Amino acid sequence: MARDVPRPRGIETRQSWVIACVALLVLSIAYGAPLVTVVALQPIAAEFGTQRAAPALAVSLTYVGSGMGGIAMGWVAGRIGMRYVGMVCGLMIALGLILASGGGLYRLYACNLLLLGLLGGAGMFSPTIAYVTRWFDRRRGSAVALVSSGQYVAGAVWPVLLQIGIDRYGWRRAMMLYGIVIAVTVPALAGLFYRRPPEVDTRSASITPASFGPATGRKPKLVQAILGAAIFCCCTTMSIPLAHIVAFCGDIGIGAKSGAIMLSLQLGTGVIAQQAWGWIADRVGGLRTIFYASAAMAASMTAFLLTQDEIGLYSVSAVFGLAFGGLIPGYILAIREIFPASEASWRIPAVLFPGALGMAAGGWLAGVIHDAYGFYAPAFATGLAFNLLNLFLIGTLLPRYATPRVVMS
Repeated sequence: MARDVPRPRGIETRQSWVIACVALLVLSIAYGAPLVTVVALQPIAAEFGTQRAAPALAVSLTYVGSGMGGIAMGWVAGRIGMRYVGMVCGLMIALGLILASGGGLYRLYACNLLLLGLLGGAGMFSPTIAYVTRWFDRRRGSAVALVSSGQYVAGAVWPVLLQIGIDRYGWRRAMMLYGIVIAVTVPALAGLFYRRPPEVDTRSASITPASFGPATGRKPKLVQAILGAAIFCCCTTMSIPLAHIVAFCGDIGIGAKSGAIMLSLQLGTGVIAQQAWGWIADRVGGLRTIFYASAAMAASMTAFLLTQDEIGLYSVSAVFGLAFGGLIPGYILAIREIFPASEASWRIPAVLFPGALGMAAGGWLAGVIHDAYGFYAPAFATGLAFNLLNLFLIGTLLPRYATPRVVMS
């Protein structure tokens, strides 16, 4: 009698989803750090006697530092493990908030660039995402969407709470208290739950690669460069409403508290949308997910230009969140589909670095444009222009892109 041949198993287990959920929680807490300055944009500018572009630059420096350090932190995490990177970087973010809460504008800049960014945030998003992708093969898109929504969960939960804290205690004390929250939670979660990912079993479920390469006229370096330029453009667009919706609502008489709720709504709907986009990405591939999500974001940016009443802005904020929720998971999945798994630890941070620069550029540029014109419409129009450029760049890749498929060998 012939012996039964065991069915091949993928690398996904219950532990994979535990890791993904813990990573989601870590990012949800860590990504509240730059939101303290976002929510307190007006009182910080008033205290320091500056225009809004000055504190907005501090938030931008966080993204610059995170992007600059992401590639190096990804390399370090691949060698010593994500557990130690997560613990140390969590402590750096906490230290940055505590030190920034007691100083002036230039200390705020230094802490955001070096501690919240280069030594802290750099070890959070892209190394964590690269780490989590190594726990999944069949439902990688759904896992990436879940974990990458951590920054949107932070935006959904923290702005309203931070606004209450700032109103009651002032922005300095609220910033210090949030630093203590991060110091207590993030290192503990990383130390207790992060483990070395499983080795890939070549007999298990796998994904057929996307059809890019010399035979199709697309060299890997060119594809990576186009993806980098595209993510810079879409993140420039994305960051404008995220960084300025609170101040915008204050300008037009709706009020900062309503603006904080709209920020939470944008990021809260982004959380829900990312799960749907992850399901879509597992079926249509990363590049097409980026294109569809970017088109939806362009429509919502157009609506921001046409709406200034409170109900309308709540509606547009919800649509905006639903739209941008598919972008970052799309890029991460596209990298995993197009390039070998062995290159993920550096290629994912490398493509997310221009995105961090775009987030920095958009928030700062919108502040400069507002200060020059006295209102936000030109800033939103600039964001729409970057959005359209993103659609063009991704569109140049689609004709030679074949959607990967999950297969069992």
